[in-house]
Order: sequence, then C-alpha cells, then structure tokens
Amino acid sequence: MATSSSPLSNAEGERIAKFLARAGVCSRRDAERLIAEGRVKLNGKTLDTPAVKVSADDKVMVDGQLVGAAEPTRMWRYHKPSGLVTTHRDPAGRPTVFERLPPDMPRVISVGRLDLTSEGLLLLTNDGALARKLELPANGWLRRYRARAYGRVEQEELDKLKNGITVDGVRYGPIEATLERAAANSWITLSLTEGKNREVRRVLDALGLKVNRLIRIAYGPFQLGTLAPGAVEEVPRKVLREQLGKDALT
Repeated sequence: MATSSSPLSNAEGERIAKFLARAGVCSRRDAERLIAEGRVKLNGKTLDTPAVKVSADDKVMVDGQLVGAAEPTRMWRYHKPSGLVTTHRDPAGRPTVFERLPPDMPRVISVGRLDLTSEGLLLLTNDGALARKLELPANGWLRRYRARAYGRVEQEELDKLKNGITVDGVRYGPIEATLERAAANSWITLSLTEGKNREVRRVLDALGLKVNRLIRIAYGPFQLGTLAPGAVEEVPRKVLREQLGKDALT
C-alpha cells in the first residue's frame, strides 16, 4: 500500500494522476495540483507526492469523496453562454460552467477552455486523459470561431495570418481568417490549431480590431450546430468511435 512518504509502489497499478484522469476527476496536470494541496487520500493517508501507483484494491478519495474505477468514456457538446468561467472552482466567486450543467450529469471536465466572455462549443468528457490528448495541437484539430470585432480590416491583412504572427513576444501559428462582413463591427471566421490563451482576441487586437463577441463553432469534427445557449447534448458512442477510434475509448 502507498503512503504519503512512500516512493513508487504497487508496480502493477497505474500512476495516481492517470487514475484520477481516467476516472473523470480532473486532468493529469490538475491531479498533481490536488495532491500538492493535500486534497487526495490513498487508503486513508494524505498524499504529498504524485509518485505513487494505485490498483483496484486501493481506496482513493478526493475532497472526502470516494473515487471509483473509470467508467466508459463519454463526451458531451455544451453551448457555453457568455459570463461563465470554465473551472470547477472560481476564487472570485463567479458562476462556472459546471454549476450550470444538469444535476444528473456525471463529473466531467472540459476539453480546453473558453474564457469568461467567450461563447459557443465546449466539449465535456468524463475521461481526463482523453481531454488532455484532444487539447494537444499535435492532433491537428482545427478550432473554428466567429468573431465580431470593432474596426475595419481588409481581407489582404487577414490573409497574412496564414504565415503566423508574433504579438508581444508570443508566436502564434498559422490562422485561416475570412472576412464575412465589413462594417463598423466586422464579422470574421477564423480557424486555428493551437488555441493559445486568448489567441483570437490578441491576434485581432494586433490588427487594430477589438473583439466584442467571440463564438466557437467547431472543435475538430464536433460542431456547435443548432445547439441552444446553455444546452448540453451527449455525443453518441458510435460517433465517438468513428471520430476518435476505439483505442481512445475506455
């Protein structure tokens, strides 16, 4: 059995961070933070290191709640409204995405995030390991957005984003941007693969545009479609297999 002071144990088990991720508690990265905050117990003892392994015989608790074995992988499309933060706990007390989900949903985490005032498609899953995998730019999945921005811009300026752009010392990769409508408030469609923090807002700001509405309309093969703001809809298991491959599903 592992304790807070033991080295790697239970060689036939799996790392505690991976266990928590597969059980849908959090991502592996967040699991390490929970452990550092003293919120994870293994067989009644508080862990202070992620360098332990657990097996089916071990008892793991997070914030006093027993963590069960991983359930089959599930995913939901959620239409995030503006005004919600994508976090389970907000120190500032702002309303969160997870507080607004139906009470009969299992514990889920998000695939990436949308900031407070951004809207649109947010993927949710009970599999933290899958969430982390789908966030990586290496999978090549496009994130597509529609942005309404104050100011005027020409398509020729947007075309230059195909080569990437550096803003305040941060390098952003290629972005496909199309001017839908030129006006005092222009509508622009953007496709990108990196999804760095506030990427769309910062890139358009560098072009002299102030984004006043940002909607994510697609994440990889998954579309926002006609999903109403605040609505959540599970992705059928068959579609998950088709899009992710059976090896990605538990």
